[in-house]
Amino acid sequence: MSKGNSKLSLTLLAIGFVFLYAPILSLIIYSFNESRLVTVWAGFSLKWYGELFADSQIMSAAWVSIQIAFMTASLAVVLGTMAGLVMTRMRRFPGKTLFGGLITAPLVMPEVIIGLSILLLFVSLGDVIGIGSRRGMTTILIAHVTFCMAYVTVVVSSRLSEMDRSLEEAAMDLGANRVKVFFVITLPIIAPALISGWLLAFTLSLDDLVIASFVSGPSSTTLPMKVFSSVRLGVSPKINALATLMILVVSIGAVVAWWLMSRDEKRRQRDMQMALQKGD
Repeated sequence: MSKGNSKLSLTLLAIGFVFLYAPILSLIIYSFNESRLVTVWAGFSLKWYGELFADSQIMSAAWVSIQIAFMTASLAVVLGTMAGLVMTRMRRFPGKTLFGGLITAPLVMPEVIIGLSILLLFVSLGDVIGIGSRRGMTTILIAHVTFCMAYVTVVVSSRLSEMDRSLEEAAMDLGANRVKVFFVITLPIIAPALISGWLLAFTLSLDDLVIASFVSGPSSTTLPMKVFSSVRLGVSPKINALATLMILVVSIGAVVAWWLMSRDEKRRQRDMQMALQKGD
């Protein structure tokens, strides 16, 4: 690559980063603004963080969203791992292609269609199990698991397809059953993918507005729904403070996940090197 092309690439890259992150940086800076106007700087202040924590409605919505996101991520990882194992480990069976298409359909389907279809499902089942007339955290959880599981399945399936199956076969040759092989061999190897899938599902659930708007009830307002209803009347500095805290939490989670995956990868490489040295 010539020197001119290299400078052009770096310039375009810098412009892209500025376009993506300058609004986020501006939001963080103005969350410490004294003024009520979000675009006029009047001095440094932490008062909007105090007002944010004093707002019981926002705190209640945040707690509801965190609970739903945590349960959604955990269930999506379990179901997504099972689906990934079916797609990569089981031989072809009648309907496998259809099964794979149904699992990955939420990846390409508009959220409006997903939310409306799940709402109609709950309404049709209302007379049978009574869930349609009592929409709340349970219905949001079911809806979020439905579309988050697809993302987890893709992440786990890609890791399983790249995994060296000879390790599993060697363990079974030594007398281990399939359950023990999964927990002792397979699970530690795909652990980084599980962590990535969990974080992805947690973020998608915490960020969802469209689907939750369809399936939520009056007593289960999520944080994105509360923020959306608030900004329609004008952006409050409290929203900037809330967004800053969310960015901080997500950044800490991403760094911790990266550190855990990096540590596991280094340990796995060290174990493989020790095994090769012993074999020599």
